[in-house]
Amino acid sequence: METIGLLLNTTLVFSTALILVALGGIFSERSGVTNIGLEGLMIIGAFSAAVFTYFSSEWGFGGGSPWFGLLMAVAIGAAFSLLHAFATITFKADQVIIGVVINILALGLTVYLVKSLFDGSGQTENLSGIAFTKYNVPFLSDIPVIGDALFKAYPTTYLCYVLVFVAWYVLYRTRFGLRLRSVGEHPGSADTVGINVIKYRYIGVLLSGALAGLGGATISLTTTYDFSHTTVSGQGFIAIAAIIFGRWHPIGAAGAALFFGFAQALRFQADLFAWSQSIPNEFLYMLPYILTLLLLAVAAGKSRAPSALGEPYDPGKR
Repeated sequence: METIGLLLNTTLVFSTALILVALGGIFSERSGVTNIGLEGLMIIGAFSAAVFTYFSSEWGFGGGSPWFGLLMAVAIGAAFSLLHAFATITFKADQVIIGVVINILALGLTVYLVKSLFDGSGQTENLSGIAFTKYNVPFLSDIPVIGDALFKAYPTTYLCYVLVFVAWYVLYRTRFGLRLRSVGEHPGSADTVGINVIKYRYIGVLLSGALAGLGGATISLTTTYDFSHTTVSGQGFIAIAAIIFGRWHPIGAAGAALFFGFAQALRFQADLFAWSQSIPNEFLYMLPYILTLLLLAVAAGKSRAPSALGEPYDPGKR
């Protein structure tokens, strides 16, 4: 029972970043803007969180250092996503190509800045003792299995619980959410009734940058405790798969992200199970990516993307 609780807890740790990034991607793609650049936005967030957490601890922020790093990751992630918004919405550039450029730019820029800030080192200083630690919820954490799995977690995991509900509520229970979804389905009709398509698409992309930055920050501050070029390692693309498999719905995407998080947790906790001893470690490391390919192959024909996803909006052709 203790082993199961530990495995489920590790699943939440790894899925938290995927859920947050998937939520961000949903806001962007529900507005009609394809965001392949989630990987790059995660990289920016992970870098910003690690750097600002480390230096703010040097500046005397104490226990507030990781929170400051988290806040900066959100702000810089949103700011960096403006590049994507400006190119794809204002100049109507190809959204997939710009997303790829964002990924390449983010990786190259952060590696250069790490080497500049840390005397040529390929990674930041270790954040152990500075970054987030797990918080046990009184009474609830004592429940067998469930307590270990759900209520002995990092603050970012509890924040993730809240944001899934908030994202669902905003998208499906508010006027803003209705308008955001309308510009991703029928932008011409939305424009006709007075909805500013450009404005809502910019907001969707900015939200994707903020949440992707937050997701990247959780990796630096709860999993790796530093930043290097391998910190994110394709998790932004797994988050995109979670969006598709979850049919562009916050709860569906969260469920898919939990499944991918379980695959990553299984890789790290495999030594706890006797049956895993005969499986090569290389296969366990490939498992999350293999599952991503398989699920995408299954879900590709069944998921319906927003009707105007990937299509630049031209008011003159409405």
